[in-house]
Amino acid sequence: MANVAVIGAGAMGLATAYFLLKAGHEVTVFEADGQPGGMAAHFDFDGLSIERFYHFVCKADQPLFDLMEEVGLGDAMVWRPTSMGYFFSGKLHPWGDPLSLLRFPHVSLITKLRYGLHAFISTKRSDWSKLDRIPADKWIKGWIGEEGYTKLWHKLFHLKFFEHTDNISAAWIWTRIKRVGTSRRSIFQEEMGYIRGGSETLVQRLFDELKRMGGVMHLGTPAERVELEGGRVSGVTSKLGFQRFDHVVSTVPIPYVPGMIPDLPPDLMAGYRAQQNIGVVCVLHKLAKAVTPHFWVNINDDRIEIPGIIEFSNLRDVGSDHVVYIPYYMPQSHPKFERPDQDFVDESLSYLKMINPDLTDADVKASKVGRLRYAQPMCPPGFLDGLPPVRTGVEGLQVADTSYYYPEDRGISEGIRLARIMAEAIPVEIDLGPVRRDVGTPARTAETAP
Repeated sequence: MANVAVIGAGAMGLATAYFLLKAGHEVTVFEADGQPGGMAAHFDFDGLSIERFYHFVCKADQPLFDLMEEVGLGDAMVWRPTSMGYFFSGKLHPWGDPLSLLRFPHVSLITKLRYGLHAFISTKRSDWSKLDRIPADKWIKGWIGEEGYTKLWHKLFHLKFFEHTDNISAAWIWTRIKRVGTSRRSIFQEEMGYIRGGSETLVQRLFDELKRMGGVMHLGTPAERVELEGGRVSGVTSKLGFQRFDHVVSTVPIPYVPGMIPDLPPDLMAGYRAQQNIGVVCVLHKLAKAVTPHFWVNINDDRIEIPGIIEFSNLRDVGSDHVVYIPYYMPQSHPKFERPDQDFVDESLSYLKMINPDLTDADVKASKVGRLRYAQPMCPPGFLDGLPPVRTGVEGLQVADTSYYYPEDRGISEGIRLARIMAEAIPVEIDLGPVRRDVGTPARTAETAP
C-alpha cells in the first residue's frame, strides 16, 4: 500500500484521508489550524457550539448522505421547512415560491413570469456544458429581461463579486439555483437540512475514524513545502522536518499552492497562479429576538452593503436564542477587508435594525467576526479550460480545493465527492518492479468533471 500525505483537514481533506485508510493505505494529515474542520470547524460562541462559517444541506447532497451512512451517522440528518425573504428598498417581502413572486410589487408581471419560468427550467436542466462559456449576467438577462436582472440580480452580484460582477460563469450560477430549487417539499415549501449537532458531528466522527484506523494527524502543523525529485513527489517538509511519502494530496486553497510547491512545472505553476479567489469577513450575532422569520434573506437596498443575511436559527435548533450570519464577500484588495472587527460588528447590526426596527442593542447577546483570505473561487466563463487537472502529471501529486467543485459551489458534499475520486486514483497495490501509478488526466465532462 502507499504512504500518503494529505494536506489540509477540512471536510475534503478528512474525507480523503478516511477513504485512503479504508483502502488500506498509510495516511498522515497536515493541518495548519489547531483543530480539524476547516470552514466547517466549530467554535464556542457564548456557550453554543457552532460553525465558524454557515453550512446547510440540500436534498441533492447524496455524497454526504452516503458517507454519513458509512460512519454510522445515517440518522443524524434533520430536515426543516425553511423560507426565503427579499429586503427590497426598505421593506421585507416573502420570496422563493410562486405566490410570493406574483405578489412582489417592484417588477412587471411579464418579468415575474419570465423569472419563474427561468427558475423552473433551471431545476430541470441537467447538462451545464454550454453554460460554462456564457457570462451569468447575459444568461439571466436572456431569460428574465433587463428589468428583472437590474432589479433582482445586479446588486446581489455586485456586492459579492465587485469588479468580477460581469465575469461569472452561468454554469456556476445555474447550479446554485438548481441545488436550492430542488431542495423542496413542494413548489410552495422549501426544505433544508443540517447535521444534528452541527458540522462538528461529522468532523469529529471522521477524526475519530482516522485515529481508529491508524491515521496520523498533525494539527497546528502546516506543510511548509512539498518536495519533488525527478518529476515525482518525494515527501513533505514541516516543522517536524522532512518526511518521505509516495503520494501527496493537497486540499488547501489554490493560492497557497505555488508557495508550498515551488518546484512545480511552469505550466502548472501558471495555471495555479491564474486562479482568482476572494475573501470573506463573516459576522455572527447571537440575539434575544428574531430578525426575520426566514432562513435566507436577499437584500437590495441602497443603504446596505451586503447582498444578504442567513438567520441560521431558522434552520438549526439552537435553543431560545437567534443566530444570524452576515457575510461580507470581497476581494482582499477591497479597502474594507482590513478594517477592525468592531467596525463590521457595528455596521452589520445597523443593517439588522433596518430590516427589523424593533431590534435594539439590548437584544445583542454576543458577536464574533471570522475572516478568510481565500473563501470564494472566482469562476469566469470558460473556467474549466483554465483549471489544472487534479492529477497533476507530477507523479504522486494531486491538488484540489473548492475550485474543483465547479460548477457546484462550496459545500461539504462536493468535498466528499471529490475526496472519493482522489482516494480511488491512488493504486491499492504497488509492485516491487515497475511502479503502477495512475497520473493521467481523466476526460472532464459535464458528468465527470473535474
